[in-house]
Amino acid sequence: MNKITQYLVISLLSLLSLPAFASLNIFATVPEWGALAKEIGGDKVSIYTATSALQDPHRIEAKPSLLAQARRAQLILATGAELEIGWLPLVIRDSGNSAIQSGQPGYFEAASQVAMREVPQVLDRANGDVHAGGNPHIHLDPRNILKIGAALTTRMGEIDASNAEIYRANFKAFASKWQAATVRWETEAIPLRGVPVLVHHSSFVYLSAWLGLKDQGALEPKPGVEPSSGHLSALLERQKTTPARMVLRAAYQSEGPSQWIAGKAGIPAVLLPFTVGGTQEAGNLFGLFDDTIQRLLKATR
Repeated sequence: MNKITQYLVISLLSLLSLPAFASLNIFATVPEWGALAKEIGGDKVSIYTATSALQDPHRIEAKPSLLAQARRAQLILATGAELEIGWLPLVIRDSGNSAIQSGQPGYFEAASQVAMREVPQVLDRANGDVHAGGNPHIHLDPRNILKIGAALTTRMGEIDASNAEIYRANFKAFASKWQAATVRWETEAIPLRGVPVLVHHSSFVYLSAWLGLKDQGALEPKPGVEPSSGHLSALLERQKTTPARMVLRAAYQSEGPSQWIAGKAGIPAVLLPFTVGGTQEAGNLFGLFDDTIQRLLKATR
C-alpha cells in the first residue's frame, strides 16, 4: 500500500469515527415537546429544553442562556395558548432570529393542533390567571400527543427536507406504539372512571376528561392564586357532602396545601409527574403516562 492510499484509508476511517451531527436545532419550551421531537427526530435533531418538570412553565425568567439557545434554533416548539406568554415572546424578540418569529415556519404551537378546553367566555383578570385560548395543559391527553406529533413531523420535514423521510418513518413507528399504549392505559384506568378528585391547580383538565375523573375543585381559589387557609377550609367542609377520594398536584407545585387537606380529610395526596422528568419513572412520554396511571390506581386501593 503506497503512502497516498494509506493516507486516504486513514482519512476515511477518521471520518467514519466522527459523531453524526444533528441537522435541526430545536428549542422546546417544556419537556413534553422536547421528548416528542426526540421521538420524531432521533439522532437528526439537537434539542434544548428551556424548562424542567420541577419548574412552573408560566413563570420563567428570560435569562441570557435562553436567548443564546434561541439565536441558534431553527425551530421553536411551544405549547401556546399563552402558557409561555410571560417569557417566550421576549426571548424570541431579543434573539434577533428571524426564522423563529411568530408566523414563520420555525415557530410551532402545539395548542393550535387540538381542541381546547376551558376557553373563557369573558376575559377578566379578577378571575385569576385565565388563558384566552383555553387551558394550555393539553399534553395530558395522549390523543393530543398523536395529533401534535403528526403536525410536528410535517413541520420538521418542511424545515429540514433532507431528513423528512426519516422523520415520517420515525413518527409512523412511534404512532403505532403510542396507539397500542393508549389502548392499554385506557383499559388499566377503567377503575378511575367517576372517581372524584381535588387538584392543586387546573393542571389536569385534559387528563380528567380522558380518564373520566370527576374534578371536585381546586386548592387555588382562582387559577394562579396561591391556596388560602379560608379556601382550603371551605373545601374541607365540602368533603362532608361531596367527598373527593384524593388530591392531585404536579411535581413542580408546593406539597403543603395538598398534604394539609389530605391529612384533614383522610384521603391520599398524590404527586403526579405532570410532564417528562416529573418523577424518576417518567423518563419519556411512555413513562409519563405509565407512571401517572399507576399512581392514580394506587391511590384508589
